Amino acid sequence: MRVLSSASAPCKWFFSGQLRLSSLIILAALFHFSPQLALSQDSAAPVETQKPARQQVESELIVEGEGSIGHYRLLASADSSKLYEGGVEYDRHSWGYFLKARMDYVAEFLPVVLLSQPIKADTWGDQLAPPKQELYGVGFSPIGFRLLWRNNKSIKPYFLVKGGMLIFDKKALSPYSAYENFSFQVGLGIQARLTRTLDLRAGFADIHFSNAFIVPSNPGLDVMSVNTGLCYHFGK
Repeated sequence: MRVLSSASAPCKWFFSGQLRLSSLIILAALFHFSPQLALSQDSAAPVETQKPARQQVESELIVEGEGSIGHYRLLASADSSKLYEGGVEYDRHSWGYFLKARMDYVAEFLPVVLLSQPIKADTWGDQLAPPKQELYGVGFSPIGFRLLWRNNKSIKPYFLVKGGMLIFDKKALSPYSAYENFSFQVGLGIQARLTRTLDLRAGFADIHFSNAFIVPSNPGLDVMSVNTGLCYHFGK
């Protein structure tokens, strides 16, 4: 019995030592791999990113009116006629900047167009008798651009170009001409700040319209005009 007990003692010591060593190895492995496990869990977790707030594009709606102050013969032959218009213009900052000016897309709708012209005129629009008559019409300009300087200042100069059509209830400028006419306008002026959202606009423009010879008679008219408008800024 003594022999057996003395022989079993080294075995017990051996197994207990192995158990301690295994425990130490397991603990060391846990300490070694636990940061990597935590990092992998953190990287697997979805990262929530905040989308930047979308900035509203600068745009304006302008209620406007303009009227003739004179005419000349440059690209047209008619005289003794005057043109008056009223409507709305939409300007949208669409093309960045050019010559240090904000470049906008421009569209215009004119529900009120009045043309004062001679009752009797020849094929070129020359007046043959003193009395005048009024023609009523509408207009629209889907193509245009505007350069606006000093965008955030109180006084803002601008330059604009618009192209479209004018349609009258009678043949314009000559009894041999057409109801429909193509229009082209070049203007410049200033916008003055009234409030945070409102500006007052005043300017000068040259307006040309003619029928581009869709009929044999194409008098055309070139007029100088002044215009005013009230501008409303969206998103301010």
